[in-house]
Amino acid sequence: MSATATSPYVAVLRTEARLFGREPGTLFWALGFPPILLVILGSIPSFRDPEPGLGGLRMIDVYVPVLVLVAVIMTGLQTMPPVLTGYRERGILRRMSTTPVRPSALLSTQMILNGGAALVSAVVCLTIGRLAFGVPLPSQPLGYVLALLLTSAAALAFGAVITAVARTAKIATAIGSAAFFPSLFCAGMWLPVQAMPDLMARIVTLTPFGAAAEALGEAATGDWPAWSHLGVLAAWAVVLSAAAVRWFRWE
Repeated sequence: MSATATSPYVAVLRTEARLFGREPGTLFWALGFPPILLVILGSIPSFRDPEPGLGGLRMIDVYVPVLVLVAVIMTGLQTMPPVLTGYRERGILRRMSTTPVRPSALLSTQMILNGGAALVSAVVCLTIGRLAFGVPLPSQPLGYVLALLLTSAAALAFGAVITAVARTAKIATAIGSAAFFPSLFCAGMWLPVQAMPDLMARIVTLTPFGAAAEALGEAATGDWPAWSHLGVLAAWAVVLSAAAVRWFRWE
């Protein structure tokens, strides 16, 4: 690809990165909130005691993958949709369509920035878990990375669907918030998937973030993530991406 073809995209990426860095609220919720919550949970003495019902794992061991998921869910459902919907609402995407920079460049840069923020937060959570609370690093790193990338793809595709159907940034925020808390439940925020009753766990693992919680938990303990969980994540990413492409409008 020639320099003239790449320079508009690079300019958009640089501009969006500067704007992304100037949003303290966005940076806090994407990068700061999951690690802070991890420190709070790890400070609870009972969370550092082995649980027979969790196969001898501690609650803090289980919650590190959950908080990795929280960062991904936060960026996918609450950070990205209002920004893109706001651009469309203010006519920015329509004006971009008359320039050499296509609106799709803006969409892809937002996905890169938000996905990157989620991955940075995941690394911070894993580091804090290891250094502060003795949580082992994922024993199956390749499986963990694969599950995390599929989870990010599903979350960003979910956010793209919200962007596609919301007419305004306020509506995008409302839809994202409505989807956020059920997603946290499926991810095991209030009750780890491993501790759920069998029927509830089977239902939850059919959702993208329930499957992600199981896949990340399996990789963390040294097992390759079950192909059924990876398949659920891949299927959701494909279906949600197709829906977003079908329904998305630049203006």
